[in-house]
Amino acid sequence: MTLSFFDQFMSPTLLGIPLIAVALALPWTLFPSATRRWLNNRLLTLQGWFISRFTQQLLLPLNSAGHKWAVLFASLMIFLITLNMLGLLPYTFTPTTQLSLNMAFAVPLWLATVIIGMRNQPTHALGHLLPEGTPTALIPILIIIETISLFIRPLALGVRLTANLTAGHLLIQLIATAAFVLLPLMPSVAVLTATLLLLLTLLEIAVAMIQAYVFVLLLSLYLQENI
Repeated sequence: MTLSFFDQFMSPTLLGIPLIAVALALPWTLFPSATRRWLNNRLLTLQGWFISRFTQQLLLPLNSAGHKWAVLFASLMIFLITLNMLGLLPYTFTPTTQLSLNMAFAVPLWLATVIIGMRNQPTHALGHLLPEGTPTALIPILIIIETISLFIRPLALGVRLTANLTAGHLLIQLIATAAFVLLPLMPSVAVLTATLLLLLTLLEIAVAMIQAYVFVLLLSLYLQENI
């Protein structure tokens, strides 16, 4: 029986236990922990430099009130990058291809930014629903449209991350299957297909990092509107 290409996105289980919990806990065991020495090793130094530069670049347009989110954003960025990169290894499962998991990340964080805006500056937060200078006849329609666009933000966050990773994994599997099938029939074409597969894998590594950055960047932009 031929399996579906989408079977790779099914959450695996072992003895009835969902292994997605293991996949979520694994990245934290791979990060080096800080030591009590005055000088750290090269890996810790590089990790600290990366987190510092990313946090500085991400929170640069935010005021001091938004800097409280620095630890959360940096942790989420590293966590998503690690999950996406580990999912490219053979015989692994990518939790971020599950829309439910991505929505579990997107909805609470988006809702937190909205609640902060409503609590600290409700007039400014509600002002986003009605642009200045709107004709009176268009006010009800624009309020409905802006309200829908506000509530669709977490869905866009989750779907964007899910769709990009799912599409990349599907392309990799399709081209790899084509390379194996063409190898005994047309070796030269199979070599070209394998070269294309290598380039696509490099592109998917870049996509895994970029999509994690875009996810956190959009959250920071939503926070910027409400502080």
